[in-house]
Amino acid sequence: MGEIVRKAMSDMCYRGAGTIEFLYENGEFYFIEMNTRLQVEHPVTEMISGIDLVREQIRVAQGEGLSVTQDQVHLQGHAIECRINAEDPMTFAPSPGLVTNFVAPGGMHVRVDSGLYTGYRVPPYYDSMIGKLIVYGTTRERCIMRLRRALEEFVVEGMKTTIPLHQALVRDEEFLRGEYTIKWLEQWLEKQRVAAE
Repeated sequence: MGEIVRKAMSDMCYRGAGTIEFLYENGEFYFIEMNTRLQVEHPVTEMISGIDLVREQIRVAQGEGLSVTQDQVHLQGHAIECRINAEDPMTFAPSPGLVTNFVAPGGMHVRVDSGLYTGYRVPPYYDSMIGKLIVYGTTRERCIMRLRRALEEFVVEGMKTTIPLHQALVRDEEFLRGEYTIKWLEQWLEKQRVAAE
């Protein structure tokens, strides 16, 4: 898949940051779209590659080349990103408001991208994402263990957030076994609603 993308970008003489999205099913992958920018999830790539993609994007925009060649890119370990949204964790209804307490998790291989702070008022006018939590581990299992700890340490009070949803997901047996599809979350949420009734 990587070689096909590399060849396509080369054939188009594409120069700049970009993300190609695919769906993968039953051993086949299908092109969805190309975004000519970095995606929200770019820290996952940064964590497993050790490459600062924003810096590389700026270098290219300045007319410089990339600081690494393709054969110098080595992916190692596992990274997971959780979007922390000011939303009800079960209905996804927006939940703007005043942040009465904010504590970001920390530690080795834990990254929080957010401009949030205690006293900040989350407005109702924009996208509800208020932060991203990205963790890295040498294996998927270690990454999940670190993610569990970081989610427990993450405090955003004064509004509903998706933190409790992420906490539940990283304890689900199907998730832990890697048995999920693009429809899995929708089905999981329905099971939770039925169980709560």
